[in-house]
Amino acid sequence: MGETGENINATASDRAPGILPAEAIRRLVGNRQIIPGGDLAADQIQPASLDLRLGRTAYRVRASFLPGPNRTVRDRLDLLGLHKIDLTQGAVLETGCVYIVPLLEEVRLPAHLAADANPKSSTGRLDIFTRVITDNARAFDKVESGYHGPLYLEISPRTFPILVRTGSRLAQIRFRRGHALLSDHETLELHEAERLVDSDTPDITGGIAVSVDLAGKVGLVGYRAKRHTAVVDVDKRAGYDVLDFWEPVETRHSGSLILDPNEFYILASKEAVHVPPTYAAEMVPFDPLVGEFRVHYAGFFDPGFGHAAAGGHGSKAVLEVRSRDVPFIIEDGQIVGRLVYERLTERPGALYGTDIGSHYQAQGLKLSKHFHLPTL
Repeated sequence: MGETGENINATASDRAPGILPAEAIRRLVGNRQIIPGGDLAADQIQPASLDLRLGRTAYRVRASFLPGPNRTVRDRLDLLGLHKIDLTQGAVLETGCVYIVPLLEEVRLPAHLAADANPKSSTGRLDIFTRVITDNARAFDKVESGYHGPLYLEISPRTFPILVRTGSRLAQIRFRRGHALLSDHETLELHEAERLVDSDTPDITGGIAVSVDLAGKVGLVGYRAKRHTAVVDVDKRAGYDVLDFWEPVETRHSGSLILDPNEFYILASKEAVHVPPTYAAEMVPFDPLVGEFRVHYAGFFDPGFGHAAAGGHGSKAVLEVRSRDVPFIIEDGQIVGRLVYERLTERPGALYGTDIGSHYQAQGLKLSKHFHLPTL
C-alpha cells in the first residue's frame, strides 16, 4: 500500500466513488484495513455491507454518550461504567438499560474511505436500539475517513430482554468512497429505468416516498409487541411462538391505526420496493414533519432487495414503528418514510436474495427470523 493507505494493486473500481460491494470489502480485509479479530464467518460479508460481531465484554453504563474530540470510548467507560458483563458464555441484556460492547472488528481506513453503520434488519424488528461509536466521535453510526481504531456498539433493548454472546451480530457497516447519493432528478431517472417502487407517479423529494399499508390481507395489517415477555436469544432462529411476544393488529374499516405512545409496532409498506444490483438504499431517519413517530430503525437495503432476478419480486419494506409522546393516527397510504439511493462502485458478485439465502427477500408483513407461527 502507498502512503495514503491505497492498495497499489487497486482496480479502477477501487478508485470509483460509491458504496463498496462485497468483493471490495474482502480486499479491505486482505489489506488489513478491516481487522476482523479472528476468522470472518462465512456469511458475514453481505452484498454491500459487513456484519459486526460483539466482543467478549459488555459494559453497563449510566447513560448513552459520544466521546467527542480527543477522547476515547474507554475514557468515557471509566467515568460512566457501572459493571462489566462476560459475553463469552452468553448474557442477558435487560430492557431500559444501556450497554457498550467493544466489537471484534477494528478498522484502519485510508484517507479516501468513510463508513456508516445501521442495525441489522432482525435487530430493528426486535426493537433493539443500537448505534456504533468510535473514538473521538461527534456523531453515532459514522466512521470518519482515515479513522484507525476500535469500534464499539451501544445497545439498548427497548421491548424484549435479549440473550447475546461473543460473535452475535446486531449491526452492519458499509463503506463509502466519495459522493454516492443520487439527487432527486437521478432518482427519478433510475425509477423510470428500473421502477424503484410500484407507482407510475412516485413522490420524490429528498428520496422516494414510502407509505404504510393498513388495508392488509385477511384483516392482518401488523403486530404490536407485548411487554413482560420471555428473553429472546438473538442467535436462535424460529425458536419462539409469535403469539407469546406479539399481538396481531387487524385492519379496520376506517383504514387507520392509532399508535399508542411508547408502543412498538411492525407494519409493512404499501409499495413493493426495488433496489437494482448496482445500487443500495436507505430509509432516511424520522422526519418530524410527517408525525410524532419513528419509522425503520434498520434502514439499509442491500443491492438486489426486491430484484426479480434475485427472487425478490413484490418485496415490501417492513416498517418498525414507535410512537413518541402522544397517540398518533396513521392512515392507509400515508407517507411514513423516504428511500434514498446510492451508487455502488461495482456490481457485487452475489445479490441480496436467493444468491445468499437472505431471510427477508420477497417479504410482505414479516416479523424477525426468531419467530414462528403458532402450532395449531
